[in-house]
Amino acid sequence: MSTLSDAIALRRTFAIISHPDAGKTTLTEKLLMFGGAIQMAGAVRARGEQRRTRSDWMAIEKERGISVSASVMSFEYSGLSFNLLDTPGHEDFSEDTYRTLTAVDSAVMVLDAAKGIETQTLKLFEVCRLRDVPIITFVNKVDREGRETFDLLHEVEKTLALDVCPVTWPIGMGRDLKGVYDLVNDRVIMFDPGRGDHIAEISVDASLDSPKLDEVLGKAAADRLREEVELVRGGYPEFDLESFRAGHLTPVFFGSALKTFGVAELLKGIGQLAPPPVARPTDKRVVEPDEAKVSGFVFKVQANMDPNHRDRIAFFRICSGRFKRGMKVKHVRSGKVMALVNPVFFLARDRELAEEAFPGDIMGIPNHGQLRIGDTLSESEDMNFLGIPTFAPEVLRRVRLDDPMKAKQLKKALEDLAEEGVSQVFKPLDGSTWIVGVVGPLQFDVLTTRIESEYNIKAGFEDGGFVTARWVAADTEAEMKRFMDGNKSNMAEDRDGGMVYLARNSWQLNRAQQDFEKIRFTATREQH
Repeated sequence: MSTLSDAIALRRTFAIISHPDAGKTTLTEKLLMFGGAIQMAGAVRARGEQRRTRSDWMAIEKERGISVSASVMSFEYSGLSFNLLDTPGHEDFSEDTYRTLTAVDSAVMVLDAAKGIETQTLKLFEVCRLRDVPIITFVNKVDREGRETFDLLHEVEKTLALDVCPVTWPIGMGRDLKGVYDLVNDRVIMFDPGRGDHIAEISVDASLDSPKLDEVLGKAAADRLREEVELVRGGYPEFDLESFRAGHLTPVFFGSALKTFGVAELLKGIGQLAPPPVARPTDKRVVEPDEAKVSGFVFKVQANMDPNHRDRIAFFRICSGRFKRGMKVKHVRSGKVMALVNPVFFLARDRELAEEAFPGDIMGIPNHGQLRIGDTLSESEDMNFLGIPTFAPEVLRRVRLDDPMKAKQLKKALEDLAEEGVSQVFKPLDGSTWIVGVVGPLQFDVLTTRIESEYNIKAGFEDGGFVTARWVAADTEAEMKRFMDGNKSNMAEDRDGGMVYLARNSWQLNRAQQDFEKIRFTATREQH
């Protein structure tokens, strides 16, 4: 039994962000291996089911080899409790990623040593910057030919406007890779190209001026390392914890997730540098993690994680207090009191009952539609945690149902899936069929697959003639009625009964905004 402040100090809740193919899924798997969560990493050489990382469980993820839903994995390492939130790398799922980033205290940004900063990395970084999330950088794939190391760091500095501080430094790259140099502890971590499916690391204590360095690396490589480290120490700022935690500086680690190389240093770095759970803003006040009363928010809902039971899991981030199973909390949006009897912890698909939990922990709460993204559960006063938005969809399509007799089941399927927050459902006021909105078109493939496999309904999506949506509001009912009467064929309701204007093109949207100056058109909405 630890005190609340002790438990908070031991927790690190972080996400991994990257462009697709930068190696995020492999890195996730190797971190779990270090935490003892999986015994053998599903190395890329492995076949069949073994090859799929434990964090990608949905059928479409297995088919395409991409992560499309954010998973949560908890593990322990070196006396610390880590909560790792795996995020979709594909841009069509960026909304799910955005909300996942509201639940973490730090992030690891994975860069491909050959490609540097790619478009999706930049988008996700901007989300972290909006929230001042501290970022640790891991330059992956140094066992392959990559760009000049100083060029990569210069790109991070220039593109992201971040100070960089290398913690480890590669000794060669690709075929010439000999290892990395630990700049903090003056030691060489040797690279063994044959390793990868298990943990094996040889490190040699050798300061730069030691003859041992020449023995271990060879004279040419040792001399080159000495030159580079001199440039590093002269050209980059020393590590400053305050600057890092304020989101201004990023420590940089180098390695190869596939070869399980440099991963231990990264994990130790997260433990030593990343902040424990931090204070969180609400619409009433800032909530400190060491407050006695339990509070937290739902940042994700996942339907049908177990297709046999039509279950729904709400992912709940604890922000304050010591949670105990069975305790009662108030569901602020509905005003009802809920007893949390069967909350669970996750290791990808595996679950275990959460008897107790602390700030920073992520619990799964089984529910049947009561909990939504953005909901606050609180033992203390009524308040809503802020910063969990819904975005206006960027792609809109009309639903096509192959069997009209299944209209009722389709409505249920669309509403269930919309609850997860990755799609939005609009019912046009003119009585025509549902319009579904998403952030990116790949979402429609996922929805079609899930509607068929989870609800046994054949449905598709076709162009509905609309390109964008805006929530609309007015100060008076008369003003709202005038607007709705003038735009009947463009009006729809969202699943909360909110009024939405569907525009056929940007000209039509601009025209509506000019003609009805007293109507407020909004592209985002705070969830609660």
